[in-house]
Amino acid sequence: MKIPFVKYHGTGNDFILIDETESDFHLTEQQVKRMCDRHFGIGADGLICLRTSSIADFEMIYYNSDGRLGSMCGNGGRCAVLFANELKMIGDETTFIAADGSHKASISFLSDREVKLKMNDVDKIEKQGNDYFVNTGSPHFIRLVSNLAEAEVDRLGREVRNWPSFIDEGTNVNFVLVNGSILHIRTYERGVEAETLSCGTGVVGSVLA
Repeated sequence: MKIPFVKYHGTGNDFILIDETESDFHLTEQQVKRMCDRHFGIGADGLICLRTSSIADFEMIYYNSDGRLGSMCGNGGRCAVLFANELKMIGDETTFIAADGSHKASISFLSDREVKLKMNDVDKIEKQGNDYFVNTGSPHFIRLVSNLAEAEVDRLGREVRNWPSFIDEGTNVNFVLVNGSILHIRTYERGVEAETLSCGTGVVGSVLA
């Protein structure tokens, strides 16, 4: 079976995108995992399928690179919006459905097709010692650090992600250095189980924290 796809990235967070508005390819967990594999597949942080929706312009189905269905992905959502525009499903504004509900987005063709995405409201930020936990459509554990370059993102991220309180669903882990009004962030992503180059929901969570 041949499956047409494209490859997009949002600030380095990269995704395989598939149009399923006319054909459902019924991808299995193992197929998605193999496609996202960076050595034996296409290689990506996740895979996104676009499907029709009766209540919005389209629905975004997001899979983590481990093949499992994921939650909201901010950068993935921006890529999905641009892909939907390329497919002529939408114009420069849209409303779409993701795992955490409805989202509005717009594309600015005056600034190199910049995609702006409205995240859902967050009404709870938990403080855990000196750290924070917030769900911005995906769960994020946020740790402030004084030296981001030397932060052991993979080791510490994996450790936190597998704490008993997170073991069932997992969590993303953001390491944040505050420099005046600028945040420098590195992220360990669940489902990828490694550091990624960027994370949209994690940036939002870090700003809120």
